[in-house]
Amino acid sequence: MTGRITARQFHEAAGVGDWRVLGEGACAYFRTGSFEAGARLVQAIAELGGLDDHPPDVDLRHEGVTVRLITIADGYYGLSERDVELARRISAVARELGTPPDPSAVQSLEIAIDALVRPEVMPFWRAVLGYRDRGDGDDNLIDPRGRGPLFWFQQMDAPRPQRNRIHIDVWVPHDQAEERVAAAIAAGGVLVTDEYARRGGPLPTRRATRPTCVHGEARAEGSLRRIDAATMPGWLERPSSCGVRSRRRSSQRAGSPPARASGRPRG
Repeated sequence: MTGRITARQFHEAAGVGDWRVLGEGACAYFRTGSFEAGARLVQAIAELGGLDDHPPDVDLRHEGVTVRLITIADGYYGLSERDVELARRISAVARELGTPPDPSAVQSLEIAIDALVRPEVMPFWRAVLGYRDRGDGDDNLIDPRGRGPLFWFQQMDAPRPQRNRIHIDVWVPHDQAEERVAAAIAAGGVLVTDEYARRGGPLPTRRATRPTCVHGEARAEGSLRRIDAATMPGWLERPSSCGVRSRRRSSQRAGSPPARASGRPRG
């Protein structure tokens, strides 16, 4: 593997304007307009050569092709200089075929589950989902076929009885974050906080390398469904974050316990 790089270094590289870092990988979407045209692009990517030990994830659909690049080596899930070079080559063949990129069309989802004792919870989810350990720690499960979202088990120090134990993280491109949050507000959301929005200064690190994430939590007090939109980017140029709370009433009665995700079957 060539040198590891940060998401910011990826975005600062020349020739990767079609790409956006979402989570640990870089994604691009090319609008083909037909399945046949998409197949031609996939074939052109396959013919680039040298991909057997570093293949891209390619999703062919009728209207377009999504490509994801990520370096996986020795417990590392992230980006490398090799991803930058491959991104340039893929963009070049897309241009040759007259296939336009649409960076606004990419996003990534992650299911996050609160866990007090991860070793007791994860075997259940591993079995029921048919997932496997990601290999770079003890808190992630992935779909071995690369179809379903990643499941992240968030270590908790104490139970949170008034909040749901499952939320959804949504990554969108940095230049789409504010628009997505605005759409959530327009759909009935209420701004809770923009505490984590970066407005200049150094970029955060580690899980802070996560892009704009939107996670929803069903609240046990029953009447509100909360959506927190938080940008925690180690790579964003203009991240935007806020908490958004939905005005809609949930189907739960006030005071009733939330739906719970557990490694134990219900009796």
